[in-house]
Amino acid sequence: MSPAGDEPTIDLLLRYRDGDGSALGTLLGRNLMPLRRWASGRLPAAARDLRDTEDLVQDTIARALPKLAAFEYRGEGALQAYLRAAIMNQIRNEYRRAARLPYEETADTQLAHPGRSPLDEAIGRDAAEDYETALASLSPADRELVVLRLELDYAYQDIADATGKPSADAARMATSRAILRLAQQMRHGGD
Repeated sequence: MSPAGDEPTIDLLLRYRDGDGSALGTLLGRNLMPLRRWASGRLPAAARDLRDTEDLVQDTIARALPKLAAFEYRGEGALQAYLRAAIMNQIRNEYRRAARLPYEETADTQLAHPGRSPLDEAIGRDAAEDYETALASLSPADRELVVLRLELDYAYQDIADATGKPSADAARMATSRAILRLAQQMRHGGD
């Protein structure tokens, strides 16, 4: 048997389903840091006062653990994708929660997007890693604009409301500049 760090995810999932707690520890150890890096900067600035990104990731994983027994494994990367989707759903919930705060203008709370997100449409699986690296290199303000527009499909007025921009047009311009900087980072590989 190979060391636990090299053990295929499917074997770890099967061991976990059979009651092996160490398999769960290995699964979490393998997935937690990449999930934290991925989620970093995606939590809305308005919600960061309420929840830390690390707390959000941990809470989401804790809620996902009981569902792992029924998780349908579809190849390497499937568990990471499943956990990212769960975290993205929680981030959307945090956007809604932040939008409901009485002291801020509210953004559109209808964040659910049927089918593939605009981000999924814009980039393929092969470019996802380049996108993540480039996104992490942006300023927090630019990163928030990109996430709101490309990942959460916010309208420009909603972006203006969420980020304190004076108008939908100002949000559009700022978002366009942020997306341009993202594209430049992707083109140059973060140079």
